[in-house]
Order: sequence, then structure tokens, then C-alpha cells
Amino acid sequence: MEKAFYKSRLRTKGQITVPAEIRSALGVEEGDDLVFYSDEQGQVRISRAQIIPPDQAWFWSKRWQKLEHEAQADLEAGRVVEFSSLSEALAALDSIEADDDAEN
Repeated sequence: MEKAFYKSRLRTKGQITVPAEIRSALGVEEGDDLVFYSDEQGQVRISRAQIIPPDQAWFWSKRWQKLEHEAQADLEAGRVVEFSSLSEALAALDSIEADDDAEN
């Protein structure tokens, strides 16, 4: 992949204009947040900040994502049980609970 270089001038208060090609590559528009970070080689990188709304943060936790992947693997492997009604599903859960209680 050929490197492309774009120039921008540092202005007062540390302001820069992100070149249009970079904005396009990042998929950002006016008002979007950007994140700057440096890597092990001292290179500065820029990426679009992925802001997660607080009411959806639980979905992005490591635990939830692990459970999502496990559930997807079960679906793909056919390890699922389908029920025709909620009452049928609840009865099956009650049966599992009763079996567990009997074993203990």
C-alpha cells in the first residue's frame, strides 16, 4: 500500500485542520470527536472516537461480549431449543430447576 501524505499547519491554541482525505477515511464530520494516541514507535495515530451512550454501555462490556459470542456459537452449532409459547418455555425452565433441586 502506497503511503499518502497530507499537510496541515498548527495554528494558535494548538488547532489544526484535518485534511479532507483523512476526514473521509475516518468517516468523520464536523462535531465528531477524534482520539489521538502514540504507539510504541513514537508515531502519533488518529482515530474516530467511538462514543457509547451510557444506556448502552453494558452491551460493550467484556463479559457481555463474551456471552454474546457464546450464544452465537450455540446458535450456529444448533444447540438451541425452540418453544411455541412463553408458557411452554417457562415450564421447561421450571422442569430444569426441579431436576437441579432433586440432585442437590
